[in-house]
Amino acid sequence: MEFDYVIVGGGSAGSVLAARLSENPSVTVCLLDAGGEGKGILIRAPLGMVAMLPGRPKINNWAFETVPQSGLGGRRGYQPRGRTLGGSSAINAMLYVRGHPSDYDDWAALGCHGWGWSDVLPLFRRSEANVRGEDDLHGGAGPLQVAEQRNPRPISQAFIEAASEVQIRRNDDFNGPDQEGAGLYQVTQFWNDRRRGERCSAAAAYLHPVMGRSNLSVITGARATRLLMDGLHAKGVCYRKDGTEHRVTARSEVILSGGTFNSPQLLMLSGIGPGEHLRSRGIDVVKDLPGVGRNLQDHLDFIYTAKTRNTDVLGLGAIGAYKLIRHILDWRRDGSGLVASPGAEAGAFLKSDPSLSRPDLQLHFVAALVDDHSRKLHWGYGFSCHVCALRPYSRGDVGLNGPDPLLPPRIDPNYLSDERDAFLMLKGAKRTREIMQAPSMRQYLDREVYTRDGMDDEELMAHIRARADTIYHPVGTCKMGIDSMAVTDPELKVHGVGGLRVVDAAVMPTLIGGNTNAPTIMIAEKAADMISADARGRSGVRSG
Repeated sequence: MEFDYVIVGGGSAGSVLAARLSENPSVTVCLLDAGGEGKGILIRAPLGMVAMLPGRPKINNWAFETVPQSGLGGRRGYQPRGRTLGGSSAINAMLYVRGHPSDYDDWAALGCHGWGWSDVLPLFRRSEANVRGEDDLHGGAGPLQVAEQRNPRPISQAFIEAASEVQIRRNDDFNGPDQEGAGLYQVTQFWNDRRRGERCSAAAAYLHPVMGRSNLSVITGARATRLLMDGLHAKGVCYRKDGTEHRVTARSEVILSGGTFNSPQLLMLSGIGPGEHLRSRGIDVVKDLPGVGRNLQDHLDFIYTAKTRNTDVLGLGAIGAYKLIRHILDWRRDGSGLVASPGAEAGAFLKSDPSLSRPDLQLHFVAALVDDHSRKLHWGYGFSCHVCALRPYSRGDVGLNGPDPLLPPRIDPNYLSDERDAFLMLKGAKRTREIMQAPSMRQYLDREVYTRDGMDDEELMAHIRARADTIYHPVGTCKMGIDSMAVTDPELKVHGVGGLRVVDAAVMPTLIGGNTNAPTIMIAEKAADMISADARGRSGVRSG
């Protein structure tokens, strides 16, 4: 089979690309994804995340693990990633956060011209249909529906009040003029049609409505195993489906949108990456590109957990089970109730030092007792507050465990390898507990599960190293830029390889100050413009 464009990965970026590129009826697009169609009830019902996230069993989830982390006491970290059309937007908490405007100006300052805040804001606006309507910062007519939460829990409102009691102001729009403060998150959730209250994944927003296009072929259950290369030019993709090897070729470009772990893995399996590492894994080197898999950055997350006697949260108990049945019926009727909740209903962006120009800590308040990615369950009811350092100094890498393409990638985030990250995490954990001890939250507090009064800094730091793990924002392993470790240029073309781009969170040169799903969708919107412009240029050359 031959197409103009072959896209590997139908996640947040791949769904956008397939939809945007196939808007042109004169081009043909093939999208390959290892997972399913992304339309099941666990995906559509926001609370279904609770069943998918733990990875036991692996439902729409790659459920990767890291190598042992010395900064976390030798523990292996857990890395859930979406394995379905929509990718991680199909299993995440649906939070719509762009990051801080200066994050994108940082990219431009690193040589990524065209990626400053003034360049990317129009793309964010184009992508979204915000329930608040269109203004200078928000879009009103895009594919991605951005909603207010249907029925946030009173305990989430209490978190915001508690923050104000420790001098943290309220912020009703984390994507507004100022990011700092505490408030409720907006979510990627349908709000204006019969699907009201359902998850609006990138696939549901962009891809599912156009899968009937005659120039778009979507192949699910297709595990890409290597690129088809003609010298230093990518010509197609080899993939495995139902135990059989297949090939698909591209007249114009192959585009990798497998995500921060899978995109560098496929490059390396195809001989593109650090030469010494590839040779050590029995891979012939096609292009020695040292930055592939390097520069891994992630938001390490520490969770404050507490028990409560309040049953208006998600918990394990007879009363909760009875209420959950009622909430399921509410959601089926009109999209309301606890089933429509993102779990992480409220949050905050904080400065660890008031002299800072932008927040360096983010909080996610969850109306449930979350422990080890919901893999460790507690009887009864509780709540949690997550805190992460937004711009970590620690850098890790992604590599190969061997030449077999069906092996998972080797993931080493190298958490807390830089002591500056440990120091900031300690400050964040202490600030989080201060909010949890404020009067508005103390009325809900029965007892803390792990922390306690009187813990000194050494004890708390040891506790952070014993329990912290990812908040699911890995980026950077195919970073764009102009330095010697850059994998892609500012047009997301792979350095030194023709006909090949990477379009996903892997291209971020630095981690943005917030959740990464909305920025990944923006990256794909911009990439679609650049790819289409290149195609018009080639057509003009031919016609001239």
